[in-house]
Amino acid sequence: MKLSSFAGRVFGSVLYVASTALAQDFATHGMYTEPNTRITFYTSYQQDGPITGGGEFSMTSVGGFTFGMALPPSAATTDYYDYIGLVIGSTPNKKGWTGVLHGDQGAGMPNHLMILAWPTGNGNEIATSFRYSPCFCAKTNCTNSSYQLPVIYQGSAKLTKIYTNVNDTHWTMVYKCSRCLIFDDPSQSEFNASTSAGQFGAGWAQSVTSPVNPPDPNSDFSQHDNGQGSYRIIVSSATQESYSKWESMTATAAPPSSTTTPPTTTTLPVSGVPVPTQTSYDYVVIGGGAAGIPIADKLSESGKSVLLIEKGVASSARWGGTYRPESGWLDGHNLTWFDIPGECNRIWNGGSAGVACTDTDQMAGCVLGGGAAVNAGLWWKANPSDWDYNFPAGWKARDMQGATDRVFSRIPGTDHPSLDGKLYVQSGFDTLRTGLEKAKWKSVTANNVPGEKNRTYAHTPYMSANGERGGPMATYLVTASKRKNFQLWLNTSVERINRVGGHAVNLDVSPTINGGRVGTVKLTPVTGRVILAAGAFGTPKLLFRSGIGPKDMLDVVASSSDSKVMINSASWINLPVGQGLNDHLNTDTVISHPNVSYYDWVEAWNTPIEQDKVNYLTKRIGPLTQAAPNIGPMMWEEIKGPDGIVRQFQWTSRVEGSMGEPNGNTMTLSLYLGRGSVSRGRTSINKGLNMLVSTIPYGDPNDLAAAAAAIDSMVKTLNTIPNITWVHPTANLTGAEYLKTLPLDYANVGSRRSNHWMGTAKLGTDSGLKGGTSVVDTNTKVYGTDNIFVVDASIWPGMPSTNPSGLIVVAAEHAAELIQRLPLNTALPKGAKCGGADYGGSQVCRDPFVCKVVSKSLSTCA
Repeated sequence: MKLSSFAGRVFGSVLYVASTALAQDFATHGMYTEPNTRITFYTSYQQDGPITGGGEFSMTSVGGFTFGMALPPSAATTDYYDYIGLVIGSTPNKKGWTGVLHGDQGAGMPNHLMILAWPTGNGNEIATSFRYSPCFCAKTNCTNSSYQLPVIYQGSAKLTKIYTNVNDTHWTMVYKCSRCLIFDDPSQSEFNASTSAGQFGAGWAQSVTSPVNPPDPNSDFSQHDNGQGSYRIIVSSATQESYSKWESMTATAAPPSSTTTPPTTTTLPVSGVPVPTQTSYDYVVIGGGAAGIPIADKLSESGKSVLLIEKGVASSARWGGTYRPESGWLDGHNLTWFDIPGECNRIWNGGSAGVACTDTDQMAGCVLGGGAAVNAGLWWKANPSDWDYNFPAGWKARDMQGATDRVFSRIPGTDHPSLDGKLYVQSGFDTLRTGLEKAKWKSVTANNVPGEKNRTYAHTPYMSANGERGGPMATYLVTASKRKNFQLWLNTSVERINRVGGHAVNLDVSPTINGGRVGTVKLTPVTGRVILAAGAFGTPKLLFRSGIGPKDMLDVVASSSDSKVMINSASWINLPVGQGLNDHLNTDTVISHPNVSYYDWVEAWNTPIEQDKVNYLTKRIGPLTQAAPNIGPMMWEEIKGPDGIVRQFQWTSRVEGSMGEPNGNTMTLSLYLGRGSVSRGRTSINKGLNMLVSTIPYGDPNDLAAAAAAIDSMVKTLNTIPNITWVHPTANLTGAEYLKTLPLDYANVGSRRSNHWMGTAKLGTDSGLKGGTSVVDTNTKVYGTDNIFVVDASIWPGMPSTNPSGLIVVAAEHAAELIQRLPLNTALPKGAKCGGADYGGSQVCRDPFVCKVVSKSLSTCA
């Protein structure tokens, strides 16, 4: 064997990836339907080009490299060991081999299964071989220095080829890989990749030198010399509804005369529409979600020109969305799955392709409407304590009242969304209510008394209107679109904000699919403003790429493909962007009861119950008007932690199994830790310009102690219900003991997150320029700039009591007022102050003068 570099370096990189929450994702991702098999894959690929960095973590490979994976929908919730794979390897000069390494999530596992493959020289035949690099100290803990040369794998993995093709420069293999996500070589310790964790790592390597004896799958070969690296598999993007059909396909091979090339739909640039060169905008809002749509509408009321840029596709049919069930039951109706509340969990059941963001390691909606288009549509007025506890002066509950009233006059929401006024499939609610009543919990209409969040419960209010998903797309975007001074661009990614000092002058954009915009968007000279509303991951990413953030993150961007276009380091603005990441810590519990019955929401995607379908399409009544899967009751309790801080907890009940328990008579009760939590994390950017959670925002002992007490309280409350069974936790476990069985690490982050990410560009009075924790001031303006603002979940200093969509819209209403009250920038004369540590005014000087730094506390026009 002569594969020591491949085994050691790729294997080592995957272990490093695992130990840093899949931090190294050196690949571009997309979706690709292989044309011969018609199987759709979530792909990770390297562009065709010379290798960089000596080949280690290269984003390019001569000829390119593509790996694709398809998983069944169940893999998102239950660990699954099989997959359907795609490899497109390159063979420059008709020579070479390709390797794929199967990773995992937990650091310290010494062995990983590799697939090595290459053309044999006999038509379309591909040789494949399972290998692994064992550890000297088999069956014990090993260090990264313990690797040996790779040997033949003796575990239970099996590769079945579905399609192969070879031409002069590339080869393609579609295959079924059975038991490839579990490592069970009998000489080593067994472990598996956890698909239910939401993501896992993988590695690749290529060589331009063929093995010693290509027809022999066990041939020796030299080390890689055409690049190697690592990437992550996002399970929600890889799951496919048609998996069961595809996995039964039999092997085929392309005829000898045919040719196959890499998937050009994922590797070739898309076609963009040029940005108008003679047009500038008073306001550019980046991100068409729960914050971006409302603030764009409010700003356009003034008559100023407003451009709203969204990187994703249209979601709702109202705006041109086309995502509909394959069975056709929505064809001919002005509806997509985003419009129907009962289809809201489609994104978790095979519907993430083209919808979920591919540049972050967490689930996020990259479509028009953002999270408010893909979530369950829960719609809450803020508990007044959420503002008073978390925010500084100017953002207290009394300050937010006007914005709250305006938002809820436009989007009142309803806890009875069916137009006949009835609630459907209520077995879960009715079962739990008996225990809540006996324990003297109070039944409330939640948005009538938003401050009553202690030992209370309610039916779930939704942003629905007329039996459909409502929210910002059905209200704010409608009024904005009627104004001639408003424009909306879809399918367009903002790459960076170009600055002169702290003043933004224009933005570079590129298309995400054909029809998006490409070029440079101009702000109105001197007075133009830009508002970032791209979410808790999208906003930090754009700030990093614009030279705003901690030095370690800006150094990463400067070493990436942005290196030639990034702003000079002398103009970097050092702020704690990405720090302060927060989320509702989620703890799932499971009960069962004979009175609880499951409604098959997943099956309703393609084959809803006929009467329910007809009732929805003709009358907007029935179960499909309610969010899946039977959400409710919602329950709240306040618990004081050992540190004396009172923490707000919300229980979200739903009728479905989890934690390996089947649907049927089971309910999952998810405990969210909200206001008062003290755990914080961090989001970072990697060299591939993808965002990741580098420090999870969970785990403070006081937070966990309060969560344990909340679990004990709920167990006691519901144990009065006859015939109830606590499945998780079992009857013999306390809350504290139960929490110890649920890991708080990267491998388990998929089950502990709520996907209510916040806090990565914190609003506050303690400027990060002076060593504080805040990125934006109380007017939402980024410290150190004069025309860059952030208005989205990023600005939250702490978690709210409830799901945050309604609060984010209220914040956007309030911020629109604050921003418009600020005086517009003016061009300053020679000698005028234009910057400094405490300066908050215009940083624009009259031509031909520029703003020059005199000292840390003073810059002047000179």
